[in-house]
Amino acid sequence: MVIALALMGEMIELTSDGVVEYAYMADPISGAGPAVVVVQEWWGVVDHIKDVCDRFAAAGYFAIAPDLYHNKRADDPEAAMKLAMELQSDRALAQMGGAIDELVRRSGNERVAVVGFCMGGGLALALATTRPDRVAAVVPFYGMASRGGSEPDYSKMEAVVQGHYAELDQTISPEAVRALESKLESLGVETEFFVYPGTVHGFFNDTRPGQYDPTAALQAWERTLAFLAEELT
Repeated sequence: MVIALALMGEMIELTSDGVVEYAYMADPISGAGPAVVVVQEWWGVVDHIKDVCDRFAAAGYFAIAPDLYHNKRADDPEAAMKLAMELQSDRALAQMGGAIDELVRRSGNERVAVVGFCMGGGLALALATTRPDRVAAVVPFYGMASRGGSEPDYSKMEAVVQGHYAELDQTISPEAVRALESKLESLGVETEFFVYPGTVHGFFNDTRPGQYDPTAALQAWERTLAFLAEELT
């Protein structure tokens, strides 16, 4: 099973388009390594997202999770839906861009990865189209980038993509996953998508007992680390 670590990072301030924003930052013990942006689920930058950053740091990465809700959190789906609907995509993309710039400054790496969950998975895909200069790899977990009937211009993407999706997801069907995979491949984007049998949306989140699948979560984590090691190092 995936082992949760005691929180080892900290909340930091960073400037995005002249506005002070906040993010959770975890640095590798070695002080050197590749870098990854972790994009929150619709719950916000909760302890689970901080823990994911810490896992990356323990694996040798600089990891940052921009606080897209500005210190707001949700405990139930109704509150999470409200916060997600209030999120302004342009502002979120700018804020995530600021997080990328902070990673580049801290780590000295010119190219970074983006890993996102649920809502964050879609935002991770979108970020790769707005920051192709910096995003080398994208890992969406059960996320789609379409919002309000529109989707990003994937032709601008220069990153490679590894996706992780749930077979029994009631919001993103396996057919929709394959359609996205086919679209990306048709545009020349190198893709590797996995659909995990018997799993539901949120299977990686070990704080959600009704959704968490330890076997699939471990397999997805190992695949993610191997993928990022290949693309970033």
